[in-house]
Amino acid sequence: MNAAQLPPVAPEVTATLVEGLSPRLRKRLDAAVTKLAARPTHRDGDTTTIEVDDETELRLHAPGGVVAKVEDVTCGCLLAPACVHRAAAACAAPAADLAPEPAEQATPEAPGPASGTAPAAVGPDAARALGLNVAPASGPDAATGVAANAAPGRAPNTAPDAATPHETVSPDQRAAADALWSAGAAVLEAGVDGAGAVTQSALLRAAHTARLRHLPRAAGTALSVVTLLRAARAGNPSYRTAELVTALAELLGTAHRVGTASGAELAAVRGRVRRPYSPDGSLRLYGLFTEPVVTDSGHGGVRTWVAGADGRLFTVGDVAPGGAGRALGVADRAVRLGDSALTHRELGRAGLAVSGATVSPDGRLGAGKAVKAVTARGAVWTEPPLAALWGTPPAEQAARALRSTSRYADPDGTGSDLLFLDVELLGAIREPGGACLLAQCEGGVRVRLTVADDDPALAHRDNLALLAAAPGTRLRIIGRLIPATHPRLTLLACTHPTGEGTVDLGLDRLRRADLPDPSAPAHFAPPQPAGPGGPSPLYLLERRVEQTVPAGRAALGLLSDVTAEARRIRRGGLPTAAALLTALCASAAQRDRDLFGRLLPADTDGFAAYWLAAARYTAAVSESLCAAAWNATEGDQVAVPPVPVHDVAG
Repeated sequence: MNAAQLPPVAPEVTATLVEGLSPRLRKRLDAAVTKLAARPTHRDGDTTTIEVDDETELRLHAPGGVVAKVEDVTCGCLLAPACVHRAAAACAAPAADLAPEPAEQATPEAPGPASGTAPAAVGPDAARALGLNVAPASGPDAATGVAANAAPGRAPNTAPDAATPHETVSPDQRAAADALWSAGAAVLEAGVDGAGAVTQSALLRAAHTARLRHLPRAAGTALSVVTLLRAARAGNPSYRTAELVTALAELLGTAHRVGTASGAELAAVRGRVRRPYSPDGSLRLYGLFTEPVVTDSGHGGVRTWVAGADGRLFTVGDVAPGGAGRALGVADRAVRLGDSALTHRELGRAGLAVSGATVSPDGRLGAGKAVKAVTARGAVWTEPPLAALWGTPPAEQAARALRSTSRYADPDGTGSDLLFLDVELLGAIREPGGACLLAQCEGGVRVRLTVADDDPALAHRDNLALLAAAPGTRLRIIGRLIPATHPRLTLLACTHPTGEGTVDLGLDRLRRADLPDPSAPAHFAPPQPAGPGGPSPLYLLERRVEQTVPAGRAALGLLSDVTAEARRIRRGGLPTAAALLTALCASAAQRDRDLFGRLLPADTDGFAAYWLAAARYTAAVSESLCAAAWNATEGDQVAVPPVPVHDVAG
């Protein structure tokens, strides 16, 4: 049985079934989930049947596609309904989204995979680590309260509700946030290895309560944590520890902010279940390019980027189950927007006149019945209004894109992660993970261009290899920022090497005849200098933050003295990072005893506070280093600046 074969189960259904088990059955729940996953499954209409054994069947009834009630999970064994099988089935199934996409978006894109006060057990030192009413550090790496005051990350499909200037959270919302904090801290305490079905159930219950208390942003983040935990425990190859680090830090950070937020900040922290599509009147749009979209979950399709007369960027997408094959096919299907007969490929080079347009905060164009669109003349990249996109200095574009790609950006934030650059190709350079293309743009900044998707069915990899054989070629390119300590983009589109037209690098295939010298082999640029600063010692803190997630607090508690690591970090100009590493490891190892010498329960809240501070701090400094790299001059732009800029939170 694959989890994808089971219908999604509402979080409150899973939580109720687990909570109804006896302590003895709860201990057997994880084993029951594993055993049930190996049993045959078949679906008949709205009912999915699992063969528990040769004589027993378990059924999940999902009218409307979701198991919404406890009674919809039935088992034929002798112990039912108090058996472990019902809870195991619910835990094995995907967690249902809290709310669907709005009906206005006819072809929703598939997904890629909140903050009250911390509980009273968090002492003043942990509160300081969280940035609670603490002045920024005075050293060169001052975090300016990054752990609490920087905006947490985006939860799926949320945007802020309106709030009055002096509105504060209700006691019920504060209690819901505290429950989310406790559930998140328990995950951090146990780690992936120990966060089984019972721990996940507590998160699902907290998510359901948060949703009822009108905290959808926090609730959505909690569901993301559960989904990632299940992927990690199942050995899903698409799982990445860094994603769970971000989701956990977002959950804890948002739960922390709920109790202190008010007004506009409270609106952002609360979030909104549905992505709102706001009326935008009439739009004159000019096509830029079309990119294939292939997700780890097996979805495929395309996203076409267009620009308005004022330079705003919009997207029209069509993504559904199907993988790379679907992506290639959808590119030549008509865009589902008004009465236009343009395909996605054609729209990337043509234009549209839209009336009754509706737009989401992230720039997606709605496809409601009231939207009208007809084909219009497009524009080449060198003429207005598109030419203006290449007029902004690269460093300013990178700073804007970094605000959009930040791990903890506000969900209602505008802007895109695209950069528009004029470059000269220098050739390929070798890296540990393979080769990438080196190019030089304005100001002498050298940027590494990589493939957006390595799937051989797409054209990215072959096109990049051909361009590596054309050093000296000048191109106008569009790429997506990759946050790194050196300028780095995924290359999405470029002008044709012959100067005629443009190339969608994931869909169109270049030929050797298109190059200035078709017989030239791939050119490798000279090795790039590492720079006098050397690699940043920030990774010493980052690896401890990540190390906690798979194995829990005990992984850090067993470490020997980290004084040498802290000293190295401090010598690198990061005293706050050194202090956080020391405090984090000390908190992990701290276990007090009572008067009789018995170990007292660990301070999970205090450890979670320090971990959150360290996670948010490392993310902020990494983003600071990325921004600094784009401002560097030729010769040292690939080096990590030894001292980051002061405002790492901004």
